Amino acid sequence: MVDAPAVGELTPPNRTLMGPGPSDVHPRVLRAMSTPLVGHLDPSFIEVMDDVQDLLRYTFQTENQWTIPISGTGSASMEAAIGNLVEPGDTMLVPTNGYFGDRMASMANRAGGEVVTVDAPWGEPLDPVDVEAAFDEHSPDVFGFVHAETSTGVLQPSVPELTSIAHANDVLVIADTVTSLGGVEFRTDDWDVDVAYSGPQKCLSCPPGASPLTLNDDAMDKVLSRETDPRSWYLDLSLLEGYWGDERAYHHTAPITNVYALREALRLVSEEGIEQRWDRHRSVAGALKAGVESMGLEMNAPDEYWLPSLNTVRVPDGIDDGTIIQYLLDEYDLEIASGLGALSGDIWRIGCMGHSARPRNVSYLLTALGDALAEHGADVDVDAGLAATSDAL
Repeated sequence: MVDAPAVGELTPPNRTLMGPGPSDVHPRVLRAMSTPLVGHLDPSFIEVMDDVQDLLRYTFQTENQWTIPISGTGSASMEAAIGNLVEPGDTMLVPTNGYFGDRMASMANRAGGEVVTVDAPWGEPLDPVDVEAAFDEHSPDVFGFVHAETSTGVLQPSVPELTSIAHANDVLVIADTVTSLGGVEFRTDDWDVDVAYSGPQKCLSCPPGASPLTLNDDAMDKVLSRETDPRSWYLDLSLLEGYWGDERAYHHTAPITNVYALREALRLVSEEGIEQRWDRHRSVAGALKAGVESMGLEMNAPDEYWLPSLNTVRVPDGIDDGTIIQYLLDEYDLEIASGLGALSGDIWRIGCMGHSARPRNVSYLLTALGDALAEHGADVDVDAGLAATSDAL
């Protein structure tokens, strides 16, 4: 017989989450997660599902019928989008300007597609001229781009210009909105985006587990007319249509508590107003940016491509990024993150998302970061940084 392990009560630290995700969760969302469980086909849960779809349409700014939460983290909605749109033999055009463009490529390869790239340096957005040239060279079937690149802190401008290029070539467009949905302006229908996916744990301030996805009719027509089944049964949208469509037939057991949480998080978006929410993120993150720069630090992304929800800050010479991250955890219960890929060790990634995008969090972060840097010998002007943040707020 195997002995029972002696495991104590769960007591995680009470962190202030200012990294690339998850963000702080609103108390109303936490309360929603304690709502009594019902069955995933219970009539009351069907009503919850309807609410979530309507609220997601508002948040995505779309009238797409096919707007659902995928059961899983943001990577699941990402794989659902790519794995259903890309068939064996299809060519997918992806960017090279960040970590998550590389992940798009990996998923397209696993779906049996051929991957071609439109190149841009890490830390820069895609240039529409280069995108058009890539279309002329490669004639892709699907085009993917990252609206808000979490690894570099760069926001992709000119989205309607990118989609116009794609549609002039009869190509479907997939947009990664994991770090923008609910925090940075994104208009699915107005910008002619065919498919967009996201994660709930960033600007929506919801625990991961039910991840937003929207597809227009053209995209769903391609999904439903595939010659071969997608390689994932679990993420096959032609099967999920039976559960999230009119039929409401069993496919899998939905993460009921996560759907409760997402519903409440989206209710908060609706109550605040999507445009007001975009404005709040830009305003509060602008105060963070002002403080960082006045302190003597440098932002990684140029002003014209700055991503309010995810701020990338250059690590000063002579400072170890991981040492500062650990100091903030140990002394302040405050989380920020290091860089990914080509920027590993060169930047910190500081989120300003959802419920974390509040003046008190930004002031706390600037105080803690200033102390950490001064303690480790960096040449920073903490008072100037705090004053600039205060003025901006």
